[in-house]
Amino acid sequence: MNRATILILTLLSLAACTSSPKVEEPASPPRVYIYNIDCTDHEVVRGEVQRGETAGKIFDRYGVSAAQIDHIDRVCRDTFDLRKIRIGGRYTVLLSGDSTSRHLDHFIYEKNITDYVTISLVGDSVVARNGRKDVRVERHKSTATISSSLWNSIADAGMPISLAVDLEEIYGWSVDFFGLQAGDNFTVVYEKQFVDSVCIGSGRVWGAVFNHGGKELYAIPFRQGEKITYWDEQGNSLRKLLLKAPLKYSRISSRFSHSRLHPVHRVYRPHHGVDYAAPKGTPVYAIADGTVIFKGWGGGGGNTIKIKHPRNLTSGYLHLSRFAKGIATGVRVSQGQLIGYVGSTGTSTGPHLDFRLWKGNKPIDPLKAPSEPVEPIKPENREYFEWVRGMVLSELGDSLQGREPLAQLDSMVIKTTDNDLATR
Repeated sequence: MNRATILILTLLSLAACTSSPKVEEPASPPRVYIYNIDCTDHEVVRGEVQRGETAGKIFDRYGVSAAQIDHIDRVCRDTFDLRKIRIGGRYTVLLSGDSTSRHLDHFIYEKNITDYVTISLVGDSVVARNGRKDVRVERHKSTATISSSLWNSIADAGMPISLAVDLEEIYGWSVDFFGLQAGDNFTVVYEKQFVDSVCIGSGRVWGAVFNHGGKELYAIPFRQGEKITYWDEQGNSLRKLLLKAPLKYSRISSRFSHSRLHPVHRVYRPHHGVDYAAPKGTPVYAIADGTVIFKGWGGGGGNTIKIKHPRNLTSGYLHLSRFAKGIATGVRVSQGQLIGYVGSTGTSTGPHLDFRLWKGNKPIDPLKAPSEPVEPIKPENREYFEWVRGMVLSELGDSLQGREPLAQLDSMVIKTTDNDLATR
């Protein structure tokens, strides 16, 4: 290679080394969405409805004419009546243009923590649609010990208060929530629901064990038929013929007795019922399926309902303030159906429910009444139930050993042998 060639190659190499680097185009900024609307190029204004404020006043504040407001009101009436906005209700306004020529493009009003309505003004048209915020679900396992009540224990442990309602519904036939003892405890696997990072309550309970009076009561979710209900570890339904009590959130003020000092007449006489002290208006529910055989004034018992149930049982609900809508003699009612409200009618010293139970014509202590479970797991579902039970008990006992927890109950794959899989 001669000197001239070497010189040319050297000059080319130097030119390559000193050439300007390639300039990359700047990345476009990410688009921003709220309520499923692209608001990247909008001014976002958030507010709360003030006392005396209407939707019309809010629209007027952002330059919407009276004629347009009237048109919006008429168009939106079938989707959401704007007259129903309430003090403290949260809203968001999306504005386009600049400070001299702003235009309201979208108005979003939150009807509750999850549901909202969007009103969009596009040219001369108005579009109203309902929406729902995404609900994020987290799976949690928590344990709590009863100190005073189920509700207080759940609140003290930082669990959603709604979980108390869930557990009372699941164990309503098995646990006497009026007779909880200090030291009773429970462990529960449940879904915690969030909207906009705010916890809004609990979702499905994926399993629980309640230690009540030294006895462990398991709750295993399983679908048999159309509904997912809860079962004990032997496959017996936790749903029994009779509810443990006909109302919630109260205390027992007087028990079944053959000789009790009457609080009004001040003489000893039988009291063949259980008194539940509760505020006036507390809902009262039927303890079992049956037919109303009496609804009316029961003398000293005040407003009274009697319901005839299977197996020759009759329940009575005394001193009601009023009856639930649709309750009448001859009407069929379902277990857990609202039938009336606590009151103090008849001979009574204060609001309470006097609850009674008869076997034939003989009064029996409601707190000692035997209650058999409804239909157990069917033989054809036994194998699948046992697999679900194993998964639930493993999660409650921290022994899943790397397996994914049970996440749905509509279809599942279970291991039947070392080589075969069966799908339900």
